[in-house]
Amino acid sequence: MRPKSASWAIEDTGFPIAMSSITTSAIDLPSRRSVARTCDDLAIIVLAAVGLVASLTFRDYGLGWDDYTHAEYADLLLRMYGSGFKDTGALSFANLYMYGGGFDMIAALLHKVIPLELFETRRLLGAVVGIVGLTVTWRLGRRVGGPLAGLAALLLLALCPTFYGHMFMNPKDAPFAVAMVILMLGLVRLAEEYPSPSPRTILIVGLGAGLSIGSRILGGLALIYAIVGFVPLLLDEVRAHGGREAIRRFMRVVYVLLPALILGYLVMGLIWPWSIIEPGNPFQAATYFSQFFEKPWKEMFDGALVSVPDMPWSYLPTLFALQLPEVLLGLSIAAVVGTVVALSRADVSGRRKTILLMLTLAAVLPIAVAMVKRPALYNGIRHFIFVIPPMTVLAGTAFAWGMNWLKENHRSWQPAALAAFSFGLLLPLGEMIRLHPYQYTHFNHIAGTVRAADDLYMLDYWGLAFKQASDGLRDELTERQEVPPHGRKWKVAVCGPQRPAQVALGPDFTIGWDSHAADFAMTLGEFYCKGLTAPVMVEIKRDDVVFARVYDIRGRSISSLLAIPAP
Repeated sequence: MRPKSASWAIEDTGFPIAMSSITTSAIDLPSRRSVARTCDDLAIIVLAAVGLVASLTFRDYGLGWDDYTHAEYADLLLRMYGSGFKDTGALSFANLYMYGGGFDMIAALLHKVIPLELFETRRLLGAVVGIVGLTVTWRLGRRVGGPLAGLAALLLLALCPTFYGHMFMNPKDAPFAVAMVILMLGLVRLAEEYPSPSPRTILIVGLGAGLSIGSRILGGLALIYAIVGFVPLLLDEVRAHGGREAIRRFMRVVYVLLPALILGYLVMGLIWPWSIIEPGNPFQAATYFSQFFEKPWKEMFDGALVSVPDMPWSYLPTLFALQLPEVLLGLSIAAVVGTVVALSRADVSGRRKTILLMLTLAAVLPIAVAMVKRPALYNGIRHFIFVIPPMTVLAGTAFAWGMNWLKENHRSWQPAALAAFSFGLLLPLGEMIRLHPYQYTHFNHIAGTVRAADDLYMLDYWGLAFKQASDGLRDELTERQEVPPHGRKWKVAVCGPQRPAQVALGPDFTIGWDSHAADFAMTLGEFYCKGLTAPVMVEIKRDDVVFARVYDIRGRSISSLLAIPAP
């Protein structure tokens, strides 16, 4: 079992040896302890800064297509529990019963005790869950690669606009990503402590498994990470102890993990009750989601309109390459290459190979499977946010190794490398500030930012800009001192998500698709919404890209708000 004091020391080894063994001599020096404390203190400052910014800005994030439906699902789940399972409407609601509702239930319960509107509560809870994910990623990176790697992983994830933006407003994919990184922390701890996992590790594995599979059945992928990832460690066990003893030790680990399996099943059942109504329900959900389950529509990809079941194999790799920050992209690729090299070296321990292989599988396997299987793909990379935290851990470990290698070989280059890393972080930070609160639409400088991506890809596919557009319309009407015609409310024709627009506009407005009788038209800046020849009352723009507009269409004949897509 690895010495506890060496849980983070990686600085004095070379790349793939840094990925292979952890020396205790390096941590005995006072300077090493000082570096560790400094990195940890900086990590805590980063987490506090993110928490402060989130607390001041969570109200800025509008509603998406799914928010209202998820809120209804939460009510049905709580009603089911409150009725002692007599009211089972939640078990057949839309298709959400095939997802877990843990986030939704917590938000609904939290709304009852804090003085915030329901959807503000959901945004606040999303921020809290996201910060939990940042914290776990930091601890995982620290455990895998040392204090510097942990700090780097935290910074890379906190300054990943895709993850940061989704954590506020995505009730499915962001909590799932956090649950998966919790499970990955448990699996890494299990590999480190094998064959005698501690009670804390057993608890983390069980909790992570229950939260992951209870959020999305896709959490079962972690079983593949573990089965394949533990092969190098088990082979080392056979070489060191013989086949019979290795099997005995393995069976002991399986036995001590039984409480984790029980805990995971209970957690899964609590947040996803449909999954335990019938033993085969999780497999039914896996079958259901393996095929496209809605009426196909088209989305913009690389300048062409493509039906979502027909997206090319290049969909995910292209969008990851264009939406991840450049520094994260480069370091992640370097780390994957380093893992391949480490797996081929005899001087790398099986334990270390297992840890790196599990992280690498978590980062790349879902993307590779999608490239081969080509399921229906839409809404950018939101369904694959869960691969980003392990990417940042690998990237942070690669950065820590690089800094150590420079220290041993070209010490004078270290400041330049640190400056390059810092510059790489400043690029997405600048874009996050400019795009706020639409960070999730980020495209990096390889893509030419959102300016170049606007005509090629989907940006605000979730319709978040309707919140700012609605605020702008109300402010404009107040400034003009206009009131609705006698005996009715203002009528707004909406091209985009209807319910979020109604919530954002408030009770003084009625919304719908009919543009003939409407006073105003509110449209997203996406390809399917027509640009109208009418006075523009409100325009929501970021980086010269229109995210939403409100038109004054009183007295005008507008046949439709929908554009006719080019063939």
